[in-house]
Amino acid sequence: MTICAAIQMASGPQVSANLLEAEKQIAEAVKAGAKLVALPENFAIMGMNEYDKVKVSEQDGTGPIQDFLAATAKKYGVWVIGGTMPMQATAPNKVRAACLIYNEQGDRVARYDKVHLFDVSVPDTAEEYRESDSVEAGDASCVIDTPFGRLGVAVCYDLRFPEFFRPMARQGLDILVIPSAFTAKTGAAHWEVLLRARAIENLCYVIAPNQGGFHMNGRQTYGHSMVIDPWGVVLDCYKTGPGFVSAEIDKSRLEKTRLSFPVLEHRRFFCE
Repeated sequence: MTICAAIQMASGPQVSANLLEAEKQIAEAVKAGAKLVALPENFAIMGMNEYDKVKVSEQDGTGPIQDFLAATAKKYGVWVIGGTMPMQATAPNKVRAACLIYNEQGDRVARYDKVHLFDVSVPDTAEEYRESDSVEAGDASCVIDTPFGRLGVAVCYDLRFPEFFRPMARQGLDILVIPSAFTAKTGAAHWEVLLRARAIENLCYVIAPNQGGFHMNGRQTYGHSMVIDPWGVVLDCYKTGPGFVSAEIDKSRLEKTRLSFPVLEHRRFFCE
C-alpha cells in the first residue's frame, strides 16, 4: 500500500509565494508518509486577471516553476503531480494549462494539457468565465505507468465529461488525479458527486486536489480536496484553506473490487 496526498491551496498572484506554500504543504504530506503528492490547478498563480498567467508562462523544459517541481520531487523523494502551470501556447496571448508529472528522482515523466475549457455563466450568480480567452486547449489524454499503478490525469472542467475517462479505463486506469479550482458555487453543487461518480464508474482511486478559499482577485474556490476509493468512499477530505488530505492506495483492494464487481468487463458500448 502507498500513501498519496492531495494538496489544497488558496493561491494568489505572486508565483514565489505560491511555490513557498506548495513546498510547505508537500513537506508536511511527506512527513505523513506520502509517496505521491498532487497539487491543485493554478497552484503557481491565481492572477488578478486572466492574462497575468500569460506574463509568467514558461517554455517547455525551462523556467522557475518547472525547476521548482523537479527540485521538490527530488528533495523529498516523492512523485509530484504538478497541478497546472502556464506553458507557452501556439496562439498569441494564451497559455497551455499544463499538468507536469515528476518521479521521485526529479525527472519529468509526463505532461497533460487541459482539454475542456471553462466557458460558462454560473447559474444564479454574476460569475462568468471564459477560459478559452486566455488558454489554448490540449487535445490528448494522459495515462502512464507508475510504481503505484496506472495513473491518469484530468483537470477541473474535464471532470464533467464522463466519455473522456472511458478510454482511460480501457488503458488500465488505476488512479485518477484531478487537479482543480472549482468555484464555491459549482463545487457545493457538484464537486463530490462528480468525483465519486468517476471513481465508481471506472473502479479506480480518485485523488482530487482543489483550490480552497478566498483569492486576492475576489474569487472564492470550494476546497474539499479529497481521496476516494474505487467503491466511491471518501477516505479523507479537507474543507477549506491550505492543507492536505492523505490516504492509502491499496492495489489489493482495487483488484478485489474489480474481481467481485466486474462492471468494466460488462460494457457493451465503447468510446474510443
